[in-house]
Amino acid sequence: MNTAAADPRSLIACPNCDLLHNQTPVATGERIRCARCGTTLASSRYNAIDRTLAAAVANAILIAGALFFPFIKLEGAGTLQSATLIDAISAFGGGLTAPLVLVVAAFIVIIPFMRASALVYTLWPLRFGRAPYQGAAQAFRFANALKPWSMAEIFIIGVVVALVKIAGMAQVSLGPAFWMLVALVLVLLLENHNFCRWTIWQILGKHTRA
Repeated sequence: MNTAAADPRSLIACPNCDLLHNQTPVATGERIRCARCGTTLASSRYNAIDRTLAAAVANAILIAGALFFPFIKLEGAGTLQSATLIDAISAFGGGLTAPLVLVVAAFIVIIPFMRASALVYTLWPLRFGRAPYQGAAQAFRFANALKPWSMAEIFIIGVVVALVKIAGMAQVSLGPAFWMLVALVLVLLLENHNFCRWTIWQILGKHTRA
């Protein structure tokens, strides 16, 4: 595809192989794929902004709620122990593993919440047809940069593996916070399905040029 003389603002780069493509309008339900590697470059889904915004709001609510409800209960040898998500994160707080508290908290709570907040900040005025807030482009770029570091789903997989190992030693009860994180993972999958960075950048660019 000849892009040598094209306006840089009319080009879109493949996030996988960096091949440049000319931007073309995308009809609802269609998607553009990279000519070299087949990676989806842009897609247009019905009510994509509504769904992405709803998912971001739900993510923020689920993360905040998971901090205050019981995460897991263990009963064995006549004792009952209940732990919250904060307790689970703080379990690394002793000795040489103390720095892991900040790392785990960042990957499970802080980064996902910051990303959800940045998406809400970016998409809220667009949903109602208004001009984006000041710094919306920077907030959206920040949200995209945080995406690889949001690892709530990895934490849930690790918890499930641990529960399988201790199920024979104690009776395990899963609290509301655990199911909130499970719901968070499902909402993230829904968000990824409806999320199209190219479309949002196009909308933000129109307001910037205006």
